[in-house]
Amino acid sequence: MPVYALGSLEPTIHPDAFVHPDAVVIGAAVIGPEASIWPTAVLRADNATITVGARTSVQDGTVIHCTEELPTTIGADCVVGHNAHLEGCVVEDGALVGSGSVLLHRVVVRSGALVAAGAVVAPGTEVPSGAIAMGVPARIRAGAADAEAILRNAAVYVAAARTYRRELRRLD
Repeated sequence: MPVYALGSLEPTIHPDAFVHPDAVVIGAAVIGPEASIWPTAVLRADNATITVGARTSVQDGTVIHCTEELPTTIGADCVVGHNAHLEGCVVEDGALVGSGSVLLHRVVVRSGALVAAGAVVAPGTEVPSGAIAMGVPARIRAGAADAEAILRNAAVYVAAARTYRRELRRLD
């Protein structure tokens, strides 16, 4: 897997994490235990820290970045869907960020919240616990998320990452 230092900024990847060989991790990225970073995901922590919590999946094609002033923090037991873009935001424990969604600067997705697929969450928006943010620009629908379903989805990726760590092998 391509893992790069950038000057003095070096990634910290827990030994129990799974980073697919086709993912890219650069700079001050911190990846927690049993987290999974899937093919073509890019974590580019060249200005501040990117944190991916325990048992969180960052799925295929996702781009995570930060700014000089704004780290990007994703808590434990989260799911970040395919082709999402997160930059300078906070996703708390047990939240789900849907495929193709965009979370911009100073967005906060609270525990148990869900950002729907394709949503664009405007800078400074807070998605409350248990709410769904959907649309372009995203609108908040309170109480519509299923926190238990989010945690079940996160557990599926923990199991998949264990299988991949054990059984993935290149055939060329």
